[in-house]
Amino acid sequence: MTTTPVTVSSPDPRRQRLIRLGRRAAVRLGGGLLVLWAVATLTFFALRLMPGDPVQAILGGPSGNPTPETVAEVTREYGLDRPLAVQYGLYLVRLVQGDLGVSYSQHMPVTRVLAEQAGPTLELTLSALVLAWLLVLALTVFTAGRRSWVGRLASLAETLCAALPHFWLGIVLLAVFAFGLRLFPPAGSDGWRTLVLPTVALAVPLAGFIGQVTRESLELTLDQPFVLTARTRGLSDAAVRFKHALRHAVLPGVSLSGWAIGALISGAVVIEVIFSRRGLGRQLYQAVQLQDLPLTIGISLVVAAGYVLANILVDLVYQWIDPRQKETLA
Repeated sequence: MTTTPVTVSSPDPRRQRLIRLGRRAAVRLGGGLLVLWAVATLTFFALRLMPGDPVQAILGGPSGNPTPETVAEVTREYGLDRPLAVQYGLYLVRLVQGDLGVSYSQHMPVTRVLAEQAGPTLELTLSALVLAWLLVLALTVFTAGRRSWVGRLASLAETLCAALPHFWLGIVLLAVFAFGLRLFPPAGSDGWRTLVLPTVALAVPLAGFIGQVTRESLELTLDQPFVLTARTRGLSDAAVRFKHALRHAVLPGVSLSGWAIGALISGAVVIEVIFSRRGLGRQLYQAVQLQDLPLTIGISLVVAAGYVLANILVDLVYQWIDPRQKETLA
């Protein structure tokens, strides 16, 4: 009697890696939800502790001159006569249900305000991130590892750019290119020309910071044995840098991109005010001034959610493109 050998199929490595990536994403998403809860909680109590009356903000500010009956009615309608702990609990319940409330200052649903203002901020953030990476590649790939004044000058430029404050650079760009040379409009958010100066103001400091990290990594990579092997095969210097060294050297910069998106969104608050652009940043600035609690918390949650999702995606991309990280996915 002959027995048929049983063959055990080995698990698919790609499938196993996807499963591990999914588990990692779930863990990071759970941590992100805790971050959103913390942001909502801190913003809620911080605005409640600010001096001023939210009822007055709802009724149009100090110039509204509401009657005592109107104040009492609005106080009951918005639940502001209840204890602070009860207000907080009710707000969390509405938040879980997707109800961000109605803006005190604009008298419209917060979700509608977010839908109208998110587009310009997203456009500014993505354009600044793309420009920053283009500047990083132009400065590092062509100058890293070169023992000449070119490399030293590029490194100095990165250091200076990283030290530039967004608001100062924005004001300088306005003074030179908008009011002086009149090449670009000083304000507005209609058309690509209004996007140029705000994008540069956000991208240049970020490019300097990421460029410093990428340059150091690229210089270390160019000294690795596999780069020497590629050169002995007759590849040009540009081919070695772009095809072999760049993939390894860019990993630290990729890991910083999640932080960079958060930095760009926070920087957009100042830049949108300076350039009078529509967007979440300018809306947040005005909402805090007017003590618009629902709008402030709504924008804060959207910004925090974008930061969390960006970090999750960057982390997964980093794990996927770097084979050395396989073990960390288990």
